[in-house]
Amino acid sequence: MFFDVRAGAPWVASAPPARDIARHVMPGVEHVIEFHAVLEGGGWGGLLDRPRLRLEAGDVIVFPLGDPHVLSSAVDLRSEPDYTKYEIHSPSRPFSLRTGGEVPDARLVCGFLGCDARPFNPLLGTLPRVLHVSSRQAPGHLLKAFLTIAVEESSNERIGRESVLGKLSELMFIEAVRLHVESLAPEERGWLAGLRDEFVGRAISLLHARPADDWTLEGLARGVGLSRSALAERFAHYVGQPPMQYLAHWRMQLAGRMLREGTSSLASIAEQVGYASEAAFSRAFKKMVGTPPAQWRRQDAQAAG
Repeated sequence: MFFDVRAGAPWVASAPPARDIARHVMPGVEHVIEFHAVLEGGGWGGLLDRPRLRLEAGDVIVFPLGDPHVLSSAVDLRSEPDYTKYEIHSPSRPFSLRTGGEVPDARLVCGFLGCDARPFNPLLGTLPRVLHVSSRQAPGHLLKAFLTIAVEESSNERIGRESVLGKLSELMFIEAVRLHVESLAPEERGWLAGLRDEFVGRAISLLHARPADDWTLEGLARGVGLSRSALAERFAHYVGQPPMQYLAHWRMQLAGRMLREGTSSLASIAEQVGYASEAAFSRAFKKMVGTPPAQWRRQDAQAAG
């Protein structure tokens, strides 16, 4: 779902927690990330418990953890969330909204991205509550090009508009995260900081590309060009856990997605994530997640229903 918003001062829009509207805006998705791209004019935006940020044309603000937030023409305006606007059911995309005064002086595209959160999502665990990409701080970044295309696509009824805007939202999110990573201080720790490191980033890439391989610390170290001890120390420094423990968690995240989709048997899932038998996979899943995989699948299906 997208909102093409034209607003005239004074205007204010408060967004509720993403978990409260997820079933309306992206049915079947576990976690919803909300973003707002300023196409024209400007305003203010931010979390309810933090000072608001100045937003100008070309800026993008993202709320990765789904926190309630507010956008407005003036820094001190507040309002109650309007839940009814998220309950629209129509094949038309995006939904056009007018708010505030009669003469629009700001235009925004607001959208949603969905992702898995359970059992382990390393990206959500390391992202800040707010990602603000300023056109002034990062002139010439790809977001400007994406926003230009978004303006064109949201202004007409061409076939495939929804698909184009969906891909654009993914690209805008990726670019926002990349710019955030590039802005991290050298002493920063965490999964994203690890991705930026030459050796840890390469190790994570190998584990993600081939999660079912029979990995050992020695084999992984050889793959990235470090000694076992050096890789183990460097990996733990940034990611906060040893490489093999990270691999185990990543396998469970992949298994959780397959269980949620409901099309693969437990034996097939076990093989795809690197376990020699269904029994070995079930023991590992219960140990790390706290619930046997078959029970986890049933509970997830009931929650989705």
